[in-house]
Amino acid sequence: MIEDLKKDAETRMAKSIESLRHELSKLRTGRAHTSLLDHITVEYYGSDVPLSQVANISVVDARTLGVSPWEKQMVPVIEKAILNSDMGLNPVTSGEIIRVPLPPLTEERRKDMTKIVRQEGEGAKVAIRNIRRDVLGDIKQLQKEKEITEDDERRAQDEVQKITDKYVAEVDKLLEAKEKDLMEI
Repeated sequence: MIEDLKKDAETRMAKSIESLRHELSKLRTGRAHTSLLDHITVEYYGSDVPLSQVANISVVDARTLGVSPWEKQMVPVIEKAILNSDMGLNPVTSGEIIRVPLPPLTEERRKDMTKIVRQEGEGAKVAIRNIRRDVLGDIKQLQKEKEITEDDERRAQDEVQKITDKYVAEVDKLLEAKEKDLMEI
């Protein structure tokens, strides 16, 4: 029973880490990567769809993305969606291909991004601690119902704390790597 609770905690904490990775991948560093445009949606036959469903997104070089729409009439729609996004990008259209040059990050913007990274990390840590709290509550409940002994409860609490520490350390490692990536010029 305690093993099931620990496995559940590990699974949920791993999902928190995965969620953090996903959020951090959306944050722009100095290099171009296709996931930068993942959150942009365009109107396609009356409904909003992700950009990746109406065009092929590729990395042209370290600071440029290429967007190739599958239908020619989508070029101005995609260009407008990229222009109106909150990323401050200025797409350049050449025929059927839209090039999206990524401006270099200013020092001030890098510091802002670092703050956002830390906020995301703190959110992940809070999620992990909430999972720990839930599992410890379940363990206490088992002890109250006399299904486990006090020694088992104490041992389980220590093990859950070790699992929590492991995942918090992983969050710190991800944050450190992303901050280093952001501050690289």
